[in-house]
Amino acid sequence: MGSCKEEQLSKCIWVQGPILVGAGPSGLAASACLSCQGVPCLVLEKADCIASLWQQRTYDRLKLHLPKQFCQLPFLGFPEDFPKYPTKDQFISYMESYASHFSIKPRFNQAVRAAEFDSGSGFWRVRTQDSEYISRWVIVATGENAEPVVPEILGLDRFNGPVVHTSGYKSGCEFRNQKVLVVGCGNSGMEVSLDLCRHNAVPHMVVRNTVHVLPREILGFSTFGIAMTLLKLLPLKLVDKILLIVASFTLGNTDKLGLRRPKTGPIELKNATGKTPVLDVGALSQIRSGKIKVMESVKEITRNGARFMDGQEKEFDSIVLATGYKSNVPTWLKSCEFFTKDGMPRTPFPDGWKGENGIYTIGFTRRGLLGTASDAVKVAQDIADQWRIMKQGTQEFF
Repeated sequence: MGSCKEEQLSKCIWVQGPILVGAGPSGLAASACLSCQGVPCLVLEKADCIASLWQQRTYDRLKLHLPKQFCQLPFLGFPEDFPKYPTKDQFISYMESYASHFSIKPRFNQAVRAAEFDSGSGFWRVRTQDSEYISRWVIVATGENAEPVVPEILGLDRFNGPVVHTSGYKSGCEFRNQKVLVVGCGNSGMEVSLDLCRHNAVPHMVVRNTVHVLPREILGFSTFGIAMTLLKLLPLKLVDKILLIVASFTLGNTDKLGLRRPKTGPIELKNATGKTPVLDVGALSQIRSGKIKVMESVKEITRNGARFMDGQEKEFDSIVLATGYKSNVPTWLKSCEFFTKDGMPRTPFPDGWKGENGIYTIGFTRRGLLGTASDAVKVAQDIADQWRIMKQGTQEFF
């Protein structure tokens, strides 16, 4: 790395290898894969730690929804003594060990304000609050879940009690003995509702859309693992039918609980929209017992509660928004048609990892950490091939 003398900025830095934006699992995986290929890189992270989403914006009882073998990053697996479904703290420990093992040292507190390809020079210019970095390559590793989604709900601003997104929710102990409105019925909404029950709160979970609920395991085997095996042998639609038959047999008819299933199968829907099926870890039994109340969509929030589309009106002490996350790429990546306005690659999986002019993505596959690991290997190999050609050309020149 050297100083860029042509620029008048106080800090204009040339980066030999790629610039990696984000030090979450995607950024760490990419950095490790590049390192194994002998390619240096610069990792920029807006927070003050690695895996900031996990460290700062997840609830205490969170565990990996899938078995650890489907969530490990390239070249270093989870410790053998970790359980099948590692806890939040164990996953963070794994991330820290991973960074240490591959000597990954991000530049923290470097929020990327703009990244733009300079067609005149053929380089990328990545600007943070105090520096500009220049490189041939940029790897977008901020992922699908960079920023909380806070929906517009009529009257939300006039509610008297606390309103918190799940990114700020830690434990149900803060809501003990309260009536809590939980907006959202995905994995987070289900788990938060379950956590609230265990702290003697009364959650009312709003189901705004259809949702697939599957058992986390079938006869002791991961449902996800079974699905991945079946997909190697059978068409996707047939695998979906098998999963739904098993789900109906083990969980019963969820429609009767107010959880209507989409017409599209769970895997097909996940691939098309990114909407993940809920893997049940105990919430359904609490719904059946009446401890978790299932509510229809909210019509409006009142000062002391909510009115619902079915005409009911109830009072609540607090509101938890389990409304998910979104990509933040459109806020900082400039003049790049590779991404949609929603911050996702225009090219669908499995080819969305590479764009034009040296831009790459990791963590946008809608396939979780398994997709992250796969793309990290591809990206590193592609850049390494270019790196070696450049090095060879430099040696021949001299």
